[in-house]
Amino acid sequence: MPAEWEPHAATWLSWPWNRTTWPGRLLGRVESIYLQMILALLPGESVNLLVSGADVRRFILKKLHCGERLLGNLVFHEVKTVDAWIRDYGPIFVKKRSKVEGRRSKGGSVGFTKWVFNAWGGKYGDLARDNGVVDRIKALKRYERFDTGVVLEGGSIDVNGRGACLTTEQCLLNGNRNSKLPKAKIRKYLEKYLGVRKVIWLKKGIEGDDTDGHVDDIARFAGPRTVLAAVEEDKRDPNYGALKENLEILKSETDEAGSPLKVVALPMPGRVSVRKGERLPASYANFYVGNKVVLVPVYGHKNDPLALKVIRRVFPGRAVVGIECTALVHGLGSIHCVTQQEPG
Repeated sequence: MPAEWEPHAATWLSWPWNRTTWPGRLLGRVESIYLQMILALLPGESVNLLVSGADVRRFILKKLHCGERLLGNLVFHEVKTVDAWIRDYGPIFVKKRSKVEGRRSKGGSVGFTKWVFNAWGGKYGDLARDNGVVDRIKALKRYERFDTGVVLEGGSIDVNGRGACLTTEQCLLNGNRNSKLPKAKIRKYLEKYLGVRKVIWLKKGIEGDDTDGHVDDIARFAGPRTVLAAVEEDKRDPNYGALKENLEILKSETDEAGSPLKVVALPMPGRVSVRKGERLPASYANFYVGNKVVLVPVYGHKNDPLALKVIRRVFPGRAVVGIECTALVHGLGSIHCVTQQEPG
């Protein structure tokens, strides 16, 4: 599995429509967030967008204010979904490596892995139907497909494209995913289907995360040996202890070749809530790296500028775009959760 910052052929998105996930006026705000993401991505790559029908397609084209050249990069796929979390139920793309050099060749063919999606441990029976979305995307038929038979969501892993993978024990070792698979077996599946040679096991995710600790809210590779790690400075915050423990693990870890990791602290946006007393899983670590841009969720918090500064420093060749995502995270996920990269 290539790293997210490696060249893309496209970004995959699924248009939001579920009013249970985003009730009332929230859905319109989330649609606006999607339009911002699409407009930021189109100059650098194709965007494959799942929509329910022609009426949604017309609505989007009416709302997008860009030239025909950019619109040529937007590809619609009429595929009905229950919700928008394509990172977790969509294809996870892989690329063949040269058997001689052990590296991916520039002309290497692209395929995808299909993992079982059980709606984050069976929490949402209706959303589990999105396990079949991949089967209905006709454009994927041209790729070699690898069915794993194992439960895994794309947001639960993050790779450096060289063989190292970040994940959490809270998620991948959870009995509601693969109850009979011990840590060593899970590592074997990651090795077989994603080319992983080193798994870095963090402990827990953040408060309010219904995914049981997806790693894309707490730590992300920003280079072969560079990791951005979410850090909470407020000792009274429930996230303080868990994030500190994860930070210490990363500082003591190495990449797949045994070299120490360079760990860069990324602040947290504090408590974000639009529900009565309920904390939402807001994190700057849920960014998405496109060919030319890095899309970063921001939340109207004093740490927004600092987070953008940190991310600009580790991705100097890309424009870093902050997008206000309080409405999006109401659905318990943010930018990375609703995107999926296809390598070029």
